[in-house]
Amino acid sequence: MNTDETHAPDAVLAAALRAAAAQGWTRASLAGVAEDAGVPLAEVLSRFPTRGHMLRAWGKAIDRAMLEGGVTQDARDGVRDRLFDLLMRRFDALAPDREALRALLPTFGGDPLLAAVVAMGLSRSMSLTLEAAGVGSSGPAGLLRVKGLGLVYAYATRVFLNDDTPDLARTMAALDKALDKADRVAGTVFSGRCGRFRRKEEDTIRPPVMPVDPGPAPEPVL
Repeated sequence: MNTDETHAPDAVLAAALRAAAAQGWTRASLAGVAEDAGVPLAEVLSRFPTRGHMLRAWGKAIDRAMLEGGVTQDARDGVRDRLFDLLMRRFDALAPDREALRALLPTFGGDPLLAAVVAMGLSRSMSLTLEAAGVGSSGPAGLLRVKGLGLVYAYATRVFLNDDTPDLARTMAALDKALDKADRVAGTVFSGRCGRFRRKEEDTIRPPVMPVDPGPAPEPVL
C-alpha cells in the first residue's frame, strides 16, 4: 500500500470525496476510504480523525485553488470584479467534486456538529476571499461583509449544483445577479462591473495573510 507522507493526504481526501458522492457523508466509512486511497486505516485516522477534519481539509484545498495565480491588478477592475473572479475560481475548483458537495448539504439537519464545522470553514473562506479582493474582513463592518458575501456565494451555489453548462454560464449569471443585489444594498463594498477572471502572471499580487476567522457564516456550503 502507498503510505507516502506527501501524497497520502491528497489520496485520502480524494477517496473521501468519491465515497461521499456515492454513499453520502454519513454512510461512507473511513475503512472504505482507507482501502480506496491505498493507505492503512491507522494512517487515515491519524490525519483525519473525523469527517469534520476531512471537510476542513477540503475547504482549505479549495481556498488554495482559488488563490492560485494571485489576483489581477487592473485599473479597470474594482472590488466587485475581483470578488466575482475569485468566487468563480472557487466554483471551478469545486466542479470535479460537485456530487460530493451535493451529498453534503442534506446531512446538516441531522448532524449539527458537521454543519457547524462547514459553516466556520465557509466563514473563513469568505473572509479570505474579501481580503484577497482588497476588502477588510475584521471588525463589525468586516463581519457584515463576510456574512453578505456568504449569502451571495450560497445563492450562486444553489445554481452551481445543477449547472450543466460547460463554462458554468448559469453559475456566472447567478453570481453576477447576487453581486448586483448586494451592490444595491452595500454599494461601497461591491463596485464595478463583473467579468470572467484573467490569468495574468505579470499583474498578480501575493495571496493575503490569513485573516482572523470572524465566526460562522449564515449558509453552510464549501
